[in-house]
Amino acid sequence: MLASYVTVPLSVLDLAPVGTGTSIGTALRNSITLAKEVEALGYHRFWLAEHHSMPGIASSAPAVMIGQVAVATERIRVGSGGVMLPNHAPLVVAEQFGTLDALFPGRIDLGIGRAPGTDQVTAHALRRGQLGAEDFPQELAALRAYVAGDFPADHPYAAITAVPGHGAQFAMWLLGSSTYSAQVAGLLGLPFAFARHFSPAQTMPALKAYRATFKPSDVLDEPYAMVTVSVLAADDDEQARYLAAPQKLAMARLRAGNPGQYPTPEEAAANPLTPQQEQLVSGMSGGAIVGSPDTVSRGLADLQAETEANEIMVSTVTHALEDRLRSYRIVAEVAADALTADPA
Repeated sequence: MLASYVTVPLSVLDLAPVGTGTSIGTALRNSITLAKEVEALGYHRFWLAEHHSMPGIASSAPAVMIGQVAVATERIRVGSGGVMLPNHAPLVVAEQFGTLDALFPGRIDLGIGRAPGTDQVTAHALRRGQLGAEDFPQELAALRAYVAGDFPADHPYAAITAVPGHGAQFAMWLLGSSTYSAQVAGLLGLPFAFARHFSPAQTMPALKAYRATFKPSDVLDEPYAMVTVSVLAADDDEQARYLAAPQKLAMARLRAGNPGQYPTPEEAAANPLTPQQEQLVSGMSGGAIVGSPDTVSRGLADLQAETEANEIMVSTVTHALEDRLRSYRIVAEVAADALTADPA
């Protein structure tokens, strides 16, 4: 008897890249155009990242953009990948996503991270205080208490009602690039999204930690893990590598403390990385899937076989919107065969 297999859901993480010679407004409108396109292609979710003080990334206010994307689309789930909780008061997050949930019921995801998504100086300016990653458990507990309305009676915030927010039904996820958030997500019985595009070497340790520590909750009966991967698909391998080269140049400049707008392929070709720069970015770029439809199909199939992820989230960054759209179309075409799992 043949085994029964199901297609693993495919989703999108967008950074609203600001290409050299373009504007922030263009970048944000491109994200909305992309969301409408991937919805038509059958992608399951569209998440927006949170980064700050980076001239090449316009995605600094995901809650604002989630509302814009949700208005422009009809069915696709829209969320944050993520809201960096140390940068925000939990009450504000509860109210923002409670508002989104009230306007777009059944479509909103709140993905939560514990890193600042920026440098230390900018993080301090955002927080206007001393909160850091070590405060994450308490901040997360407060956020969940605002939504559930279950602060202990003697808690100083027990009299506060998050409106909107209290009783909201948005889906809450924990995001991570290490085992820490994986274990927290497991212990709380929450879905977990791993940033493989950022930390490929930690993928399997984090997924194993999540599954090992998972406890059933009123949210999930069993673990649900999503893996985010950088993908750039084009008509052939050479073209894909050409279009992907700017991402390595952008990462090298960021690591050197000199971020800028997202380079063009021509700029990347004219500025090949030194061996030292290649080494600097290899930890992030090494997990990317770049190539023709066949190459990408094999890469996605290998990723799924290795991770047994419940869902794959694709992050594609190019200078030109047309190249990004083309890549997501190719991925959608090959995913049905590449991303399958045994439902048992």
